[in-house]
Order: sequence, then structure tokens, then C-alpha cells
Amino acid sequence: MISVRGLIVEFGAHRVMDGLDLDVRRGEVLGFVGGSGQGKSVLMRTILGLVQKKAGSIRLFGQDRDALPPRELRLLEQRWGVLFQNGALFSGLTVKQNIQMPMRENRDLSQSFMDDLALLKLKLVGLPADAAEKLPSELSGGMIKRAALARALALDPELLFLDEPTSGLDPIGAADFDELIATLQKTLGLTVFMVTHDLDSLYSICDRVAALSQGKVIGVGSLQELLASDQPWLRAYFHGTRGNRLIGTLERKPDG
Repeated sequence: MISVRGLIVEFGAHRVMDGLDLDVRRGEVLGFVGGSGQGKSVLMRTILGLVQKKAGSIRLFGQDRDALPPRELRLLEQRWGVLFQNGALFSGLTVKQNIQMPMRENRDLSQSFMDDLALLKLKLVGLPADAAEKLPSELSGGMIKRAALARALALDPELLFLDEPTSGLDPIGAADFDELIATLQKTLGLTVFMVTHDLDSLYSICDRVAALSQGKVIGVGSLQELLASDQPWLRAYFHGTRGNRLIGTLERKPDG
């Protein structure tokens, strides 16, 4: 689904990605972790084409995005949806108008049909119909996340990018959002690339986890495999106070 090879990204003299390799398999939820400032979100934005790379290749759905002419690239981009950190909703538009923005840009649909689709997307993410006419400023943090997720699903994507989806949510809200992502992934057959620092999310919904340090992926596998790794950064990351609490949860989990 996604194949990154030899990726180099630099900001001035600072090299953020240093020959990074990563594969995301069709139908999985891949959690992507790393220390603060290591470049987790930069990788996602580079895959999306929002950050310029210096070297390397990025293939999505088997296609080299750099080799595609503009029209084919635009069609390719319609096959994924993005939930940016903090939602990134347009503040002057209603929730319904935010959800309809990708439809207006990429589809030739009647207003009434777009209205119906927007309500359907709201229902998918667990928001009431009356949220459609609200402005982002009238929503709670959790509702903003769900509205932004509804917009990410506007074009029925196959691939979903999530940037810190539970950041800023309380533990109950974060757990509910994790459950929503898991349900949507199974129901819609999505492939999910999720940048996160939330260890509970890794435990709850991720099939595999990839870890970033010093510009490279230093480990990728199931959460249990990374927890068992002797790699120094992985041990420091997963065996701190929060990590040890997660290990205790895993050890108490019943078999089957």
C-alpha cells in the first residue's frame, strides 16, 4: 500500500530523515512512534507530498508519486483521507461545509446529494445530525476530531492518515476515538497510517508498530515484538513508567 525507500528529508543543515525505509501493508493499522521532534509528522507530510524530499522514493498503491503527471496524481490523492493534528477544520465554515469541501473540489455532485453524504459521514463518526450546521468554535475537542475524521472520509478513501488522533483528548475520549477508528477500519476495509505517542492506542488498535529514531525506522513489528526488543531506544521508550504499565496490561490480558 505504501513503500518508502531511502528517504532523505532536510530542513537547512538539519537532516530529519536519513535513508528511511518503511512499508505499510494493505488492510493494517500501522502505528508510527518516535521521540518529540524526531519527525513523525514530517514523514507523514512527506508521503502526502506536503514536504519536499531530497532523495528516496515513495510509492502508494504501487505507483511512484513523483513519476505521475498532475492529473493522475490528483486521482491518486483522492484515494486517501487525512486527519491532521487538532483537526485543521476551516473555522469560517460549518461542519457540513467542511465535510463537503473535498466533494466540491473533486466530484460533480448536486447540493442535495452532498448534504445527504455529509449527514452520512457524520453518522459514521458518531456525531448527531444537528452538528452539521455548527461552526468548529461551537464544538468540543472530541467533536472537532470526529468532524475532521468525517471530512477525511468524504471521498470514501482506501487509505487513512491520522496525525496524533487522540492528542488533547481525556482518557475516556481517547479510548472512544480508538474504538471508532478500529470499527471504521474493519467496516470500511481501510488501511490506516497513524502517527501517535499514545501507548494505549498502540495496544488497542494497531496491528504493527514502527519506531523512528535519528531519521531511520529502527524497529517494526507487533507491539509484543517491540516490547521484547533489546534495541536501546526501544527499551527506553517502551519500558518507562507508562510503558511498564502497558506491559502489565498485556500480561493480564486473557489468552484468546
